[in-house]
Amino acid sequence: MTTTMAYLLASNKCVLLSLSVVVVLCLGGGASAMGSLPPPPPMVNFSIGVQGVVWCNTCRYPGYFAPMDASPLPGSKLYLRCKHGLRALTVAGQCGPGGYFLIQTSQQVSAFTSQQCRVYVPRSPVRACGVPAYPAGRRGMPLKFQEFVKRDNGLQGMYSVGNRLFRPKNPAKC
Repeated sequence: MTTTMAYLLASNKCVLLSLSVVVVLCLGGGASAMGSLPPPPPMVNFSIGVQGVVWCNTCRYPGYFAPMDASPLPGSKLYLRCKHGLRALTVAGQCGPGGYFLIQTSQQVSAFTSQQCRVYVPRSPVRACGVPAYPAGRRGMPLKFQEFVKRDNGLQGMYSVGNRLFRPKNPAKC
């Protein structure tokens, strides 16, 4: 065994894979016999964007979409909430004319994972269509990854929450 191999095996970062042929697998860190590892990447400002649509099921308002039997709910107020322990981030948003929303964080949110973030639509802007249908109750909508988007100030993860549906208590009173 050479001096270099003895040094590599003496460090706790390498594993001897075979006794008949000496093959050493190094698990990284510091300098090795092959040279030094590349430097870590610089800090990246990672922000997120979340998009979706808020609908009223069974009511025929402007923009009614027959395949879903639903109408978009423009003006719905919503918010993105990320929470981990004592740290929290809340970003407010509002649906546009077609019920579509896009919330983009301007600050770095790399301290949170997508499982720690949800989008909440507390109530419908139309009183007649105020019963949460999907997701049921006041549970927030989980984020589903779509793509990475390069921005001037860093990288943005784009997520979708899909559709938030409300329904009327009485479909005859839309």
